[in-house]
Amino acid sequence: MSGKLPDYYFRVRENGALVFRVDTENRQRRIDMDQIAAVNIRNGEIKPQGDRVLSERDLDEIHTWMQERTALLAERDIDDILRAVDYLNLTSQWAQAKATDEQLEAVTDDLLLAMHDLRSVLVRKKADRLMRDR
Repeated sequence: MSGKLPDYYFRVRENGALVFRVDTENRQRRIDMDQIAAVNIRNGEIKPQGDRVLSERDLDEIHTWMQERTALLAERDIDDILRAVDYLNLTSQWAQAKATDEQLEAVTDDLLLAMHDLRSVLVRKKADRLMRDR
């Protein structure tokens, strides 16, 4: 390994992470990872491990990670939606140019229902925004 390891490691899990303090300054010159907390980014909860009391530095590092992680997940959500737009376009092209009658029969009802549902949500949300902006 080159360079210095970070002082904290966040093992990502659903809705948050387990937080470890990384120690490389020991006599055995090995990497020790001590779990200090569990974090839930959905509700902002930080649970210290056992009877541990988190230091101000621990809390600062955790809060910084939570902010960065929330921003990253928001970026990924938008990227996923933009990919869905691409898939819809590719699906339109497939249906028009390549799909057999049997393939269309297998997917048409599911696609129509999903698109109707999406359209209804988008139209309602757009109307809500227009009314709020007035």
